[in-house]
Amino acid sequence: MSTSPSHALSIDIGGTFTDFSLLDLSTGEVSVHKVLTNPDAPQQALMEGAAEALEAAGASFDALSVIVHSTTLTTNSIIQRRGAKTALITTAGFRDILEMGREQMYDMYDLHARMPEPLVPRRLRRGVNERVTRDGDVIRPLDEDEAMAVVDGLMAEGVTALAVSFIHAYKSAGHERRLQALAAGRHPDLAISVSSEVAPVINEYERTSTTVADAYMKPAVSRYLRGVESGLAEQGYGGRLLVMLSEGGVMDSGWARRHPVRLLESGPAAGALAACFYGKLLGKLDLVSLDMGGTTAKTCVIENGRAAVTNFMEVDRVQRFRKGSGLPIIAPVLDLIEIGAGGGSIAWIDNLGLLKVGPDSAGADPGPACYALGGEQPTVTDADLLLGYLDPDYFLGGRMRLDPDAARNAVADLAARAGLSAVDAAWGVNRVVAENMAAAARIHIIERNKDPRNYALMAFGGAGPVHACEVARRLGVREVIAPLGAGVTSAVGCLTVPLSFEGVRSLPGLLSEADWGTVNAVYAEMEEQGRAMLAAAGVSAADVELTRTADLRLTGQIHEVQTPVPDGALGTASTGRIAADFGEVYRELYGRRSLDIPIEVQNWRLQAKGPEPSVNLRRRHESPGADAADALRGSRSAYFEAANGYVACPVYDRYLLEPGAAIDGPAIVEERESTAVLGPGDTGRIDEWLNLTIEVGAIHG
Repeated sequence: MSTSPSHALSIDIGGTFTDFSLLDLSTGEVSVHKVLTNPDAPQQALMEGAAEALEAAGASFDALSVIVHSTTLTTNSIIQRRGAKTALITTAGFRDILEMGREQMYDMYDLHARMPEPLVPRRLRRGVNERVTRDGDVIRPLDEDEAMAVVDGLMAEGVTALAVSFIHAYKSAGHERRLQALAAGRHPDLAISVSSEVAPVINEYERTSTTVADAYMKPAVSRYLRGVESGLAEQGYGGRLLVMLSEGGVMDSGWARRHPVRLLESGPAAGALAACFYGKLLGKLDLVSLDMGGTTAKTCVIENGRAAVTNFMEVDRVQRFRKGSGLPIIAPVLDLIEIGAGGGSIAWIDNLGLLKVGPDSAGADPGPACYALGGEQPTVTDADLLLGYLDPDYFLGGRMRLDPDAARNAVADLAARAGLSAVDAAWGVNRVVAENMAAAARIHIIERNKDPRNYALMAFGGAGPVHACEVARRLGVREVIAPLGAGVTSAVGCLTVPLSFEGVRSLPGLLSEADWGTVNAVYAEMEEQGRAMLAAAGVSAADVELTRTADLRLTGQIHEVQTPVPDGALGTASTGRIAADFGEVYRELYGRRSLDIPIEVQNWRLQAKGPEPSVNLRRRHESPGADAADALRGSRSAYFEAANGYVACPVYDRYLLEPGAAIDGPAIVEERESTAVLGPGDTGRIDEWLNLTIEVGAIHG
């Protein structure tokens, strides 16, 4: 058995597949692997898939320098309501905040508009006597006897997780911390989340919602990560398990167990960061990532090599694409937006006879009809198979055979309800997916005051390269890039990001009236906390990089703009510098400078991160004479509207295409975990990193 580290392993658990990426530290070669996710036992699929990936590369667990893990399990636990039995304790009189929210509806004209059911039912929400003013002054001490009687009563009801969110706890956390200590002392197995630790910011509803979500996920996430740690140790792995955070950093799994709400966009974040990595590698710093897996498709705008970060997200939306219809979460997160369906999304006919795709998904169990695992409803993957884009004998490199007859029967049922032929129904599914994704991506990009035609599209995920050219055509994007191993690109992204921690504190008020002594003290506290956490994860003090920002807005606005804050001690002289930077960021976002209106500050933020990991992919020399014909593995009939039906389409082996090889569409390029489809008029080329770059032709039809 090897004892010196020779490889780094990343693992990304999705709703349908679990992906593995293994980096050879000496050669820069990346090998990839993919297995079906086991929703009931994700750890089992993880361990089995990791062992298979290592065996295929001739490596072992004790040869790994690091393992980085990303997952969608936390989000799924909320959506599927599979979290812990959770209770909420608030200040007396405020237990209904989860249902009161902001008293705003996402659709004022829909009299029947619904919101997600709270994660904590009213019968498990209790108030206790305590009160702190907005300035942090205690006007009613915590009634400890009452509080513990409430906790004991909740435990008698079978509660296993507790969220505590007191009024103005972001200013004075003493009461929350005292209750946390008392409850933990009496009930050591109770998972406890307090708002002053989870989300120490103003906005009572969002702060409480975030704290409840953290508590709701904590027992399951803790059990899962402990199980993974134990399983890896049994296999001989003695290094650290790092977990991808929503904001695009990684942290030790021990910290992640205590802060599961920071993992909600763990999997999608890994994909966006992989796009950043490849963009820098190719010198293309302005990209739009398209991550289309088995369940959803998400996009992220990348500018100057960096993915935008926001401080708010929603989960479990009632209306999948309607802002305000989900549970609000206040936490740093990459600015991702769900724009459409995944390969397992179900196609259906609505009451008006219109073809729809999603949001329901067949997932991994039973999966699309063509998986032959019990699924009968038509999905995007079934349509793609019927159109000839997928090889039924080469799915997952031949490890899983698809059933064309099952796909045809499922799509035929859909076609009968729509009054179409099976082929027209399959193409309709493909077109609806492309139109929906292009429309949602266009809005997302334009909302950032950008023009999608100025970007390249980085396509990955198992289904991303299949649909990317059609999405790009409708966006007006002329270049699509599909990296080698596109089906597991998110796993590659895990290896490219540093350890990081972000702290936040609310000190609301006018920027011109800021108490700079308090602000400096807050930054000192966050810096000390960040450095301590990174040190515990193995980062030396000299390697820690600090970045300070603030959430600012014009007086009267309700949305903040994240603005740089200079290093060093802050004082009155800092006001002008920060205000000027705010004006520049505001102009970049909205196309105009901020008006002559006083600036308000809501939150002060600090990010502490370690050094960027070194990921040196192997670079090939381009050969001007490289011939794509050498990689031709045959042809099959595939449907293209621009060709007025099915045409004999050349099929290329992705692994035999050398740098410099050129491909004219229509064409299909296959690898084990993904397939790229070039339509008529598209042209592709393999670069020195073995990426497939496609110049997209004009839209057809």
